[in-house]
Amino acid sequence: MPIKIPNDLPAVQTLADENIFVMTETRAITQDIRPLKILLLNLMPKKIETETQISRILGNTPLQIELTLIRMKSHMSLNTAQDHLLAFYSTFDDVRKEKFDGMIITGAPVELKEFEEVDYWEELCEIMEWSKTHVHSTLHICWGAQAGLYYHFGIKKKLMEKKLFGVYPHRADYALSMLLRGFDDVFYVPHSRYTYVERSDIEAIPELKILASSEKAGVHIVSTVGGRQFFVMGHAEYDPLTLDAEYRRDAAAGLDTAIPENYYPDDNPDNPPIVNWRSHGSLLYTNWLNYFVYQSTPYDLETLG
Repeated sequence: MPIKIPNDLPAVQTLADENIFVMTETRAITQDIRPLKILLLNLMPKKIETETQISRILGNTPLQIELTLIRMKSHMSLNTAQDHLLAFYSTFDDVRKEKFDGMIITGAPVELKEFEEVDYWEELCEIMEWSKTHVHSTLHICWGAQAGLYYHFGIKKKLMEKKLFGVYPHRADYALSMLLRGFDDVFYVPHSRYTYVERSDIEAIPELKILASSEKAGVHIVSTVGGRQFFVMGHAEYDPLTLDAEYRRDAAAGLDTAIPENYYPDDNPDNPPIVNWRSHGSLLYTNWLNYFVYQSTPYDLETLG
């Protein structure tokens, strides 16, 4: 089944060129099927890039999805054209009376700040509180995961000695989780961050369970009991060249950013990277949508509580 997105969203043509089944709003209204209502809170500066990545990976599932994009009203985006934001993005005020089967909260390049120093922190807290009664299952990504763990459980992020940057092997800590169904014994995930969450801080919270981790990258996936909230530290949705673009951007800016680990063959940036995380990325989102959204969300969302 396809992902349903606005008719003129730039992602439509990109995904169609990749043979990903996309259904525009015009075609979807002719089908008598209730799609899953998924809310994407896009905190990334390059919103078109992120919305395309998320649309691509959601569009690889057998379910029809209606994707709603929202942005922070209290923050002015400088890297995405205002006409794009006005055409395709709502604010929280526009959707606060609605209920959703699922929500994705992306990462954001603000991790070196304290949470309370982020200009939209109060608005984000309001949305995360609202999600507990208006969203069936919420998937937090990277900084969004750290923000969620801090807001909901008081777990603080900690600064690394150097940036974690590359693609790392992971193993399941709780292999019986339906979120990890079909995963290999070892699976790879891209990471790009300066901060982490201590394992012992998570294990001290009875409501939380660590599902997967990496010897080098640390805790990767955390779940609340019942799967109403997931916190994913890595970027399973990344395109093949996302880390490459970030590396070359930092190098051009004169930053002392190391070559992404386990990414370029022979650690040579002139060699095209080998993608070894795509299948597990697709499986992660497919399992989340199937087992923790579709299988358990009420048909009448008004009964969600």
